[in-house]
Amino acid sequence: MSKEERNITWQQSSLNRMDREKHNGHRSRALWFTGLSGAGKSSLAFALEKYLHEKGVHGYVLDGDNVRHGLNRDLGFTAEDRQENLRRIGEVSKLMVDAGLFVLSAFISPHAHDREMVKQLFEADDFIEIYVRCSIEECERRDPKGLYKKARSGDIPHFTGISAPYDIPENPSLVIDTEELSIDEAVQEIVQHLERIGALKLTNSVGNAMVH
Repeated sequence: MSKEERNITWQQSSLNRMDREKHNGHRSRALWFTGLSGAGKSSLAFALEKYLHEKGVHGYVLDGDNVRHGLNRDLGFTAEDRQENLRRIGEVSKLMVDAGLFVLSAFISPHAHDREMVKQLFEADDFIEIYVRCSIEECERRDPKGLYKKARSGDIPHFTGISAPYDIPENPSLVIDTEELSIDEAVQEIVQHLERIGALKLTNSVGNAMVH
């Protein structure tokens, strides 16, 4: 620990996570969407955010491109910068869970060890890894940002799925196949999972269930 770090003290709020969850009427969780570029991670996260909002559930999407416009705009795409990108997002996601929110983080996050690093920031039940499965052929056919075309031409080096590997999650909380499911169907799959684990309801002090 450096001299500077020894002078840093965690400041404790008079409110805790349980207070915030009770105020919101639901649990808080971190949903981590991982998959190839073009698999549908962001589309699914934003669709789920809208669905939850309409049901009175408080949440927010952290999108891989969006955070590089601000929080992580100082980072490049080296292996070290990619890892730091995910570390920062993991820490922000942890704060948002403590704030009583659903945080929907959509990142390629190709390496299993980086996803494990983020997972270790959370209590076991708080982190939900969602593997958004889609074949490289279909992702390249979709190519919504034109990235695969650039990668094939050599304009983007170390591109996941083309010139860089993707570690398929071995034991994710949920697998969503966007070649088989529509966005609406995929949202319902996730909602059903959240209902099964009791994340969308909260029992208040008199034992009544508040359900959205």
